[in-house]
Amino acid sequence: MGRILSIDYGKKRCGIAVTDPLQMIVSALDTIDTENIEEYLLSYCKLEQIEKIVFGLPLHTDGNETHLTQEVKTFCKNLHEKLPQIKFDFQEESFTSVKAKEAILLSGTPKMKRRDKRLVDRISAVIILQEYLGHY
Repeated sequence: MGRILSIDYGKKRCGIAVTDPLQMIVSALDTIDTENIEEYLLSYCKLEQIEKIVFGLPLHTDGNETHLTQEVKTFCKNLHEKLPQIKFDFQEESFTSVKAKEAILLSGTPKMKRRDKRLVDRISAVIILQEYLGHY
C-alpha cells in the first residue's frame, strides 16, 4: 500500500500533505512555490511509493468552477502523463483555508507564525486529504 498525497494548488504556492504508508495518518509535508511544484512532485514520487494524488478542486459555493479550477485540472492532466502509474483524484476544497486558519489559531500558534501563508497552505492540504479520506 502506498501513500496518498494531497495538493492545495494556488497561483503562488502549493501546500502538500501526505499519509503514512497505511493511509491512516495525514501530515503536512511542505509548501512549494507553484513554479517548482511539478519538479518537486516528480522527485518526491521517485523517493516514496505514492498510490494516489488528490488535488483540492476550487469551486464556488454554488458548485460552479472558479478562475483556478481549469488551471488545476490542466496541471493534474499534465502531471498524470508523467506519472501514469499513480491514480489521480479531486476533493472539493471550499473553505479549507478558513478551516486551516481556525485550526492554527486553536492550536495556540504564536501570532507571528499564524501570519505565515505557507503554514496555511500546508494545513489546507491536510484538511483536503482528511476530508477525502472521511476523517472529518
